[in-house]
Amino acid sequence: MPKQALTIPNAPIPAGPYSHGVEANGFIFTAGFGPQDPNTGSVVEGGAYEQTQQVLRNVQAVLAARGGSLDDVVKVTAHLQHLKRDFADYNRAYAEFFTEPYPVRTTVGSDLFDILVEIDVVAAISEV
Repeated sequence: MPKQALTIPNAPIPAGPYSHGVEANGFIFTAGFGPQDPNTGSVVEGGAYEQTQQVLRNVQAVLAARGGSLDDVVKVTAHLQHLKRDFADYNRAYAEFFTEPYPVRTTVGSDLFDILVEIDVVAAISEV
């Protein structure tokens, strides 16, 4: 199965040996993105609402590099540092970025490294 790595200049620099995304068999699989501003590398200020917004902007940038958008997302996996405390703020920001038909979603509590939100997605894309 051929695969193509996606590493783009307008997303946060990977913190290890991984790509921003990988395209394979008509899908894009993104890395787990945190709420870093791609211009500064710093975590955006605010709580789970603001961090979710930045995470989804980072994901959007990777999908856009292949002509995709959040409308192409079929699966979302989200990790919250404080699941019970932050779920409502995360969900509110999430609802601003996705439209029906919504992708399937898994949201779990995770021990994250100095961030409140991390999200990865799988998107179905058209061949260009």
